[in-house]
Amino acid sequence: MPGALRPQSVTVSIRCPADGSEVSLPWERATTEALSPAGPWRTFRWHDGQRHYSGTYWSATERGHVIYESRLELTRLLFADFDASVNRIFAQPFLLRAQVRGAVCRHVPDFLLLSDAGPTVVDVKPRLRLTKPRVSFTLAWTRELVEGRGWRYEVWSEPPEAELSNLRFLAGFRRDWMFNTRLLDELRASDFEGIALGEACRSLLDWPEPLVRSAIFHLLWTQQFTVDLTRPLSASHVLANGVRS
Repeated sequence: MPGALRPQSVTVSIRCPADGSEVSLPWERATTEALSPAGPWRTFRWHDGQRHYSGTYWSATERGHVIYESRLELTRLLFADFDASVNRIFAQPFLLRAQVRGAVCRHVPDFLLLSDAGPTVVDVKPRLRLTKPRVSFTLAWTRELVEGRGWRYEVWSEPPEAELSNLRFLAGFRRDWMFNTRLLDELRASDFEGIALGEACRSLLDWPEPLVRSAIFHLLWTQQFTVDLTRPLSASHVLANGVRS
């Protein structure tokens, strides 16, 4: 029930990447501009027997690396990087402190995504953990705070396997500097609406088919062409025109 938890005395803290110093301010003053200089709240180390798989992912959206603390977080990061509406991605963007039902609570969300439609705060949790009382309580008061600001709050769990496999594959073609710009321009000027992917890969006779295929995969990643990603990608997939530039 909205408002049932009534978090009070809420502050948000960000970590300055230059020197690691902490800056705190009241939650109601935490605009996206104030939060934008934030670096990841936590750092991580690799060690024998660790429970989570941590690492860094080169994001085409950020033109730089974004950290993650689990394979599931990496999966959400892939989906955010693929989302054409997302223009900034922050990992572990801030620390929330609040009094909830008489107790001091702390929480660091996993991601902050910025888009023209507004900010989205994301927590990534496996479905099996969502019913645990401590987890559900933290997600509930965090949702109340975020949505009370008019922002979007998302609890994200395991995605459909076929869609994830397709994005993992297409992410290998996300680096735009690896593709011939003249070839990309020719493909962008082509009308592949309703054409099978395999046929499109053979359509430019002046270019080797493997180069055309990889360039089309890049344009699928940037969504200048689109296909149905809910089933495993194949030559029979039918292309549609997407975001044109």
